[in-house]
Amino acid sequence: MIARLQGARQRPATGTLLPHQKGSSMSAPTAAIRAGATRRTAGASRASRRKSWRGFGYALPNALFVIGLFVLPLLLVLQMSASRWPLLSGNQGWNFPANFTKAVTHRLFADSVVFTLKYTLLATVLLILIGLGLGLLVQESSRWKGFLRTSILLPSALGLASASLLFYVLYSPIAGPFAETMQSLGISFLGTPTMALLSTTFLIVWRYAGFYMLLMLVGLQGIPSDVFEAARTDGASVWQTFRHITLPLLKPTLALTTVMCVTGSLLAFEQFYILTKGGPDNSTITVVQLIYSVAFQGQNDLGVAGALSVIALIALVVINAVQLRAFAKDKDE
Repeated sequence: MIARLQGARQRPATGTLLPHQKGSSMSAPTAAIRAGATRRTAGASRASRRKSWRGFGYALPNALFVIGLFVLPLLLVLQMSASRWPLLSGNQGWNFPANFTKAVTHRLFADSVVFTLKYTLLATVLLILIGLGLGLLVQESSRWKGFLRTSILLPSALGLASASLLFYVLYSPIAGPFAETMQSLGISFLGTPTMALLSTTFLIVWRYAGFYMLLMLVGLQGIPSDVFEAARTDGASVWQTFRHITLPLLKPTLALTTVMCVTGSLLAFEQFYILTKGGPDNSTITVVQLIYSVAFQGQNDLGVAGALSVIALIALVVINAVQLRAFAKDKDE
């Protein structure tokens, strides 16, 4: 009996590990867990790198597009603006201050700036007001309003150069459909500076009103209908609803459309080049037309044209920054 008890005391119980066995048996699962965690971390890192390279591959075509069609031409224009660069002779060396001096002292520089600002103000006000009015008109969906939306938007599918050629024929005092009527009234669409400006602005409004209507319509449909229902319940009039609800909630859309319209108007070229050629008496020449004229007509000086382009770019950036800052300030208030 005593011998059996001593033997049982020496044998460990079933499932019980000795001290040296405990250490070795616990280290194996721990090592396996650590190894698995390491493999998962490495796999996640490889997957993350693959995603990064995949994203870079997706963005690479756009990056090459921006570099090739914006960054490199911009650098070339900057080089031209600081160099003596005749059209047919190439780069003739450094000419930094002289190009900008010639640009701002050009006989048509001040007139082109004033006319461009005048046209920008007129076109922007008309396009924003007409686009907003058309957006409010076709805001609710219906069969006839859908047809009306399509009809108003249809001119936007026509290219600006094609639309300018179309209106050039319509405005023609010889072959135009209104030629006899205009001759009998003694009026010419493009014969005077004021009529040329108004006629060209009418073309732009006809061409882009549908596009700005679409932008306004998207903004209007983004306003929750519950807000208008609450205003009607409180007894607000149509004007009060428009002034205190629609306009404040439409400010982001108004900011976008204003920046787009101002930018496009400041860079106006095709419509005036085709309709008026800057006439009569250089009264409708824009800044971009002046750049084109200096570069390819008359002076054939790419250096001065580059300086004019840099001045126009700086002015455009400043004007857009002021607009965005003004809209941001109104939003904060």
